[in-house]
Amino acid sequence: MLSLTEEERARGIIAMSAGKHAQAVAYHAARLGIPTVIVMPKTTPHVKVAATRSHEAEVVLAGETIADSQIEVERLIKERNLTLVHPYDDKRVIAGQGTIALEMLEKNKDLDALVVPIGGGGLISGIAITAKALAPEIKIIGVEAALYPSMYATLHGTEPRCGGNTLAEGIAVKNVGALTGQIAGALVDDIVLVEEAAIERAVNAFLALQKTVAEGAGAAGLAALLQEPEEFWGKRVGLVLWGGNIDPQLLASIIVRELAREGRMVAIRIAIPDRPGVLGEITSLVGEMDGNVVEVAHHRRFLDVPAKGAILDITMETRDNEHAEEIIGAIEKRGYTVKRVDAAETAG
Repeated sequence: MLSLTEEERARGIIAMSAGKHAQAVAYHAARLGIPTVIVMPKTTPHVKVAATRSHEAEVVLAGETIADSQIEVERLIKERNLTLVHPYDDKRVIAGQGTIALEMLEKNKDLDALVVPIGGGGLISGIAITAKALAPEIKIIGVEAALYPSMYATLHGTEPRCGGNTLAEGIAVKNVGALTGQIAGALVDDIVLVEEAAIERAVNAFLALQKTVAEGAGAAGLAALLQEPEEFWGKRVGLVLWGGNIDPQLLASIIVRELAREGRMVAIRIAIPDRPGVLGEITSLVGEMDGNVVEVAHHRRFLDVPAKGAILDITMETRDNEHAEEIIGAIEKRGYTVKRVDAAETAG
């Protein structure tokens, strides 16, 4: 923004972003006294919107994706004569993001690869230019959410099929930049498309193992390693991580879902006779086997249950899947029919 003319500053600037670019532009514009409009998708987490507004920027929520927001940006530029600070298809933005590679290679000159999340392509373009200049043999691996494979499609000459709710909304971009597409085509060695489950695992791993909060987009690099470990085995890999911009409720949900994947939080459904003492018998058995009952739901009105029967839903903490199966086996030995269910199903 220091490169803007006095006239451009006076007219004001506009940017589109689902997170970090929005906050960076708003923060520096406030410091420089530049009027600022930030257009964000309606689906942007509230924590990111609130953080952007805290820097005195005018926030406009428009569309479901960055591509939709760009339409509103173009309309506002015509209406108010604002100057666009593009989130990725800008030489100055790309150069600034390239300083990340300078810092990484300064600390570790022997890296074999840099794994970089891709949205519109500005971040990986800057990093690739810098890293390849300093270490020509280094591999630059891009990562996109499988639901938004825009750069992957661009480099492979196919039509991108983008859409859906992704945890990595910060890189959920349908259209890559013209400039960034050219740079990536020349310097990016490969692109990994990561599934949502891998992104969840990565967010949880950063929190559990590194005590670091990462949003879905910022954790995409680690997601690639978790999803395709054989591709990186034995290599010295640098990951680009960012973002505590994740809704606390969403983070809590990710933690619980990962506990379920690991078998440490298990939901079971049991068909029982509707008579006194059965609930106590089963919960006592869980406790005797070192399980911890977290939640119990007793259903008598399910039509697929006999009139004198009931359905018992139990959510319990266990050590792992093997421990959970031991508890289920013990309940079945008492004559009950048990099945594991999704925790969300027990809420019904």
